[in-house]
Amino acid sequence: MTDRLYRLGELPGLTGGEVYRGPGFCEEEIRSVAIDSRETSPGSLFVPLKGERTDGHLHMGEVFSRGCRVSLVERGFWNRERETFQAYAAKHRAAYIVVASPLETLQRLAASFLAGKKAFRIGITGSNGKTTTKEIVGSILSREAPSFMNRGNLNSDIGLPLSVFEVKDEARYAVFEMGMNRRGEMDILTGIVRPQAALITNIGTAHIGLLGSKENIAAEKKRILAALDKGRRGYVYEGDEYFPFLKKGVAADVLPFGEKTTPGFEGVRDLGLEGYEIIWKGKALRFPLPGPHNLRNALGAISLCGGIGVSDEAIRRGIEETAPLFGRGQIFRGEVTFLQDCYNANPDSMSTAVDFMRGLPWKGRKVAVLASMKELGESSPGAHRDLGAQLRESGFDGVFLLGGEMEAAYRELEGPGFPGVAAHFVDIGPLERVLDTFLRAGDLVLLKGSRSMALERVTESLRRSRV
Repeated sequence: MTDRLYRLGELPGLTGGEVYRGPGFCEEEIRSVAIDSRETSPGSLFVPLKGERTDGHLHMGEVFSRGCRVSLVERGFWNRERETFQAYAAKHRAAYIVVASPLETLQRLAASFLAGKKAFRIGITGSNGKTTTKEIVGSILSREAPSFMNRGNLNSDIGLPLSVFEVKDEARYAVFEMGMNRRGEMDILTGIVRPQAALITNIGTAHIGLLGSKENIAAEKKRILAALDKGRRGYVYEGDEYFPFLKKGVAADVLPFGEKTTPGFEGVRDLGLEGYEIIWKGKALRFPLPGPHNLRNALGAISLCGGIGVSDEAIRRGIEETAPLFGRGQIFRGEVTFLQDCYNANPDSMSTAVDFMRGLPWKGRKVAVLASMKELGESSPGAHRDLGAQLRESGFDGVFLLGGEMEAAYRELEGPGFPGVAAHFVDIGPLERVLDTFLRAGDLVLLKGSRSMALERVTESLRRSRV
């Protein structure tokens, strides 16, 4: 439970909705907001949303049986099912706020709630690396002052407003990861957060199947910079091909970050799987996340935090005490070492991971376990073929591919020039059995794929078999 968010009587003015109180309803404090009926409890405000499999309106009885007493309801649904909803309200002494759109109402409430907080608001977006960059920024800011960052990847037009209600009065900084996969979504997110500083990690091909082109992706990402007031600062990677476009016509100051432009950066020593030693303002900082993409994320965080006046000591501590997230560069050491980077995958991040493995010094064999890249639309076959061509020159001793889309990569890989073992699987079970036989002591295994492929199952299975 959080502190009090609202009383029912405050909500009509904030939502534009109409209140229906069931017989015997007692005014109570609202202390949390939930969209999942299973997560409601006494003090919750339930927001029923229509999903792919069900509609929250169909679970109203369960919601009230769990102790929740206040729910939004969509006006059309209310008009059709008024008697049913009134019966629920009578049975459970509950109340409704009838609104045009529960989702838009959730977003409106979140914007109003955040506007009442004193925290300096930071937005981070990009095709790759935004979650890790958010975590690094959060690690730094929390060493400076009480701070907030949205949990996990609650970064969508649904997840982000839900996370807003967790911002405490004492927070001096609030950093939000802001993701989008369709036109107009970034405007919704910036309307809620109203960022005072922003960072774009890169413009890549994530969700290109939904947005159509990198140009369209860049235009949508640019909306976070356009939301900044004059005199504020936005940051973009120095080498991004879209930097001039992202900067053009923006009222805020758009500054580069990277090895050439991050203030105070003086050099770096690559420590392989141990991360990097970053020389910053004359001192060596031990940054624990491996890979050039993570180094770039760290430099972005340093630039942003330094630019808003965070102390050098907080930046140093935050960089050194950054912890890896689930599925993002996690390293599991043992007889076989696993590099689990399976939270998401697109052509850019997959290519980066393969290049990192290729250049990594390692005495044993290198093995890739790669699963399908999703949401690529018409570009999917070509993107997977390109990956197969890259893998043929990668130096891996074994490449094991999972998922229907990966057939295109496998056909490209099995052509002339690849000296290692290659195999393609549709189901995870046969993949696990073949890997269990193939792997041996000293191997380094990269696991990467889109979230829906859940490649961590392979890591768990193979690690268990070697205990």
